[in-house]
Amino acid sequence: MCGIFAAYKQREVEQFKGKALQYSKRIRHRGPDWSGNIIQNSTILCHERLAIVGLDSGAQPITSPDENFTLAVNGEIYNHIHLREEFKSYGFKSLSDCEPIIPLVEKYGIDAPKYLDGMFAWVCYDNKADRIIAARDPIGITTLYLGKSSKSPETRYFASELKCLIDECDEITAFPPGHVYDSNTDKITRYFEPTWWDESKIPEKHVDYKEVRETLELAVRKRLMAEVPYGVLLSGGLDSSLIAAIASRETKKAAATITTEGIDANRELSGVDDKGSLHTTGWNRLHSFAIGLPGAPDLIAAEKVAHFIGTIHHSHTFTIEDGIDALDDVIYHLETYDVTTIRASTPMYLLSRKIKAQGVKMVLSGEGSDEIFGGYLYFANAPSAKEFHQECVKRVKNLHYADCLRANKSTMAWGLEARVPFLDKQFLEVCMNINPEDKLIDQKAGKIEKYALRKAFDTTDEPDVEPYLPEEILWRQKEQFSDGVGYSWIDALKDTAEATISDEQFLHPKPEWGDDIPTTKEAYWYRLKFDSVFNNSKTAATTVMRWIPKAEWGCHEDPSGRYATTHDHKVDQV
Repeated sequence: MCGIFAAYKQREVEQFKGKALQYSKRIRHRGPDWSGNIIQNSTILCHERLAIVGLDSGAQPITSPDENFTLAVNGEIYNHIHLREEFKSYGFKSLSDCEPIIPLVEKYGIDAPKYLDGMFAWVCYDNKADRIIAARDPIGITTLYLGKSSKSPETRYFASELKCLIDECDEITAFPPGHVYDSNTDKITRYFEPTWWDESKIPEKHVDYKEVRETLELAVRKRLMAEVPYGVLLSGGLDSSLIAAIASRETKKAAATITTEGIDANRELSGVDDKGSLHTTGWNRLHSFAIGLPGAPDLIAAEKVAHFIGTIHHSHTFTIEDGIDALDDVIYHLETYDVTTIRASTPMYLLSRKIKAQGVKMVLSGEGSDEIFGGYLYFANAPSAKEFHQECVKRVKNLHYADCLRANKSTMAWGLEARVPFLDKQFLEVCMNINPEDKLIDQKAGKIEKYALRKAFDTTDEPDVEPYLPEEILWRQKEQFSDGVGYSWIDALKDTAEATISDEQFLHPKPEWGDDIPTTKEAYWYRLKFDSVFNNSKTAATTVMRWIPKAEWGCHEDPSGRYATTHDHKVDQV
């Protein structure tokens, strides 16, 4: 991951360069390793680099051999080895996994992102045609914003974070995932068209447990390409534990291969080849990281998992005061005032700082599983399989406003990259096309949330296969991250908001908030913090989407999983 800023058709671009560099500097936390910029015609591209693949020769912006195309990328391209094979005649300048985007754009134009397997946000400028193309990955794992200014109507601004655009633009939108922008038409169009996108189309194919398992294993293997030490976020819940278990196995296999065979020429390029073989350098034993309040449920479960799968485990704690003190910084980096996102992001933000201090630049994380499999406890209230599936599709489509945003910005605040195997295109194609009857929660039948995923990794009937996880973890009930770090975390946030926001204040929200009125004092408190960070900007607020529990399903107003009727430690609903 990195940080990008670009201005297309910027009048007096040479004079604007000073501003552009300052805007780009605002996201240097995303790319602390190096900075670069290029001006062509009236366009400037700036890049803040986090070096993970192609360490010695992957500086950006990247130019084509004839210097006609200039590219700035924030992301990781997992099929870059395959793409290099496709474009053998292209004069690659580096080992960067992102460089193949240029010949793709040359050949396919706005269809280029269709051929990419990875997480990305990029802008590519064609000097001769004075044309810019920008794209964001299918689900929005990588952040990207598009800005416009009434002072310079022709100019289009692109940035990894909102804070780069807030002083220059009076119209900012979160660039939609799975879409591509073409300056020739000044339009954004969708290139990502999976079979499951239409939520009215209910899948009929029943789950193939072996296919689910093997596809997730491949998704993890892809994401282990790195030339730096990496690790895994391990909360002790099902999702992160499965990712950690698979990653631990793959890391040991790769280390054994390198030990017995040596490092051949192909290993100069880190990634996955056409046979699915992992080429990687780094530690030969996986490191795992967890955080929570002292005695938190997640810390206890994470240590159990780490011992079982054989990771070098790092268990970190934080205090309530640490978390509350960090809220302003968290909101500055997240660029949202959504309650659920802030609750969960704060411990992740604190943990990311600890991880970076331990010399790690990349981690795997478990985001996406709950949306794909209906893992949140409120899914038990779904009136039908059809509505269950439709809610899954909606949640996946909106991940870029919530968990993807959290995973990207909480970690990148400290120059740490998070990769999310559950959101692999192939894995989504398999699991979003499972008959929702196979995903439904039915406690009477012993089918708890994410039963299909759990069953796929249940090896009880496979004596020749080593168990992936301890049984009590594989079948552990869902805990939302903000709950699992310690139940008193959310309680303290609500209590502090209650003491901070008076009843009188709560009854009189700001007129400029319009219909987006906070319904709790906690939400009100976060909105005030957001306004303070972004100078009461209405433009900034237009990029935010708040997640509200489904009242029509009988869900409690508070998004914490503890309020679900199926939670083992359910909070009494008043």
